[in-house]
Amino acid sequence: MIETTFPRGFALRIRPWLGIAAAASFAVASVMALAWAPTDAVQGDVYRIMYVHVPAAWLAYLAFVVVFLASVGWLWSKRPWFDAAAVASAEIGVLFTGLALVAGSIWAKPTWGVWWTWEPRLVTTAVMFVMYVGYLLLRSLSTDFDRRATRAAILGVILVLDVPIVHLSVLWANSLHQLPTVLRAGGSPALDSAMLLTLMVSVAAFTLVYLYFMSARVAIELSRRMTIWGAAGAQPPRLP
Repeated sequence: MIETTFPRGFALRIRPWLGIAAAASFAVASVMALAWAPTDAVQGDVYRIMYVHVPAAWLAYLAFVVVFLASVGWLWSKRPWFDAAAVASAEIGVLFTGLALVAGSIWAKPTWGVWWTWEPRLVTTAVMFVMYVGYLLLRSLSTDFDRRATRAAILGVILVLDVPIVHLSVLWANSLHQLPTVLRAGGSPALDSAMLLTLMVSVAAFTLVYLYFMSARVAIELSRRMTIWGAAGAQPPRLP
C-alpha cells in the first residue's frame, strides 16, 4: 500500500507530532517576540516585526533550495515523490516570500518613510517571488506528467541561482537594507543576546511550520496523482 511506503508512510506517522511541535514553538516564539525580547533603542517596538520578516525570508531560501534538490532528484531518478516535493516546496516558498515582502514593507514604512523603494534586496526578492510564481504556472501548461515534471525540474535547477543573489545583494550594491546581523563575515552577531535567542526560536518555529506544511502538501499531491492514474486505468509508477 502507498500509505506504508517510505517516505510517505514516515510522513504520515510524524505529521501529528510536527503539528504539535510547530504550534507549541510558534506560541513560545510569539510570547518571546512580543513580551520577552527588549525594546530596540533606536527603532522602538516596531523592530519586533523582524521576528516574522527574517524567519519568512529564511523559509523562502530553504523552500527554493528544496525545490532545487527535489528537481535534481526527479531528473536523476524520475520518482514521483521528488516532483511532489518540488511543487509542494515551491508553493510554500511563494507563500513565505510574499510574507517576507509584506512584513518588510510594514517595517520599512516607519523606518525608511516609504512602503517600497527600488533598492537591491527588495527588487531581487520581488523578482524571486515572480519567478517561482512562473514556475508554478509552467506546471499547469501540460497534462503530461513526465513532460511537465521534467520541464519544471529544469527550471527549478536554474531558478535557485537567484537565492544567493538575493542574500548577497546588500553586499554587492549600495542598499538601504541593513547588512547581515547574524551571519556576518568575520564577526559575531550584531544583536542583543535576548533578541538573538528570540530570533533563533522564531526561525525554528517557522521551520517546523514549513516541515508540517510539506508533509501535508506532499501527501495531498501524491494522493491526487494516484487518483488520476487510477481513473485513467494506468499502472502508477513505483514510489520511494
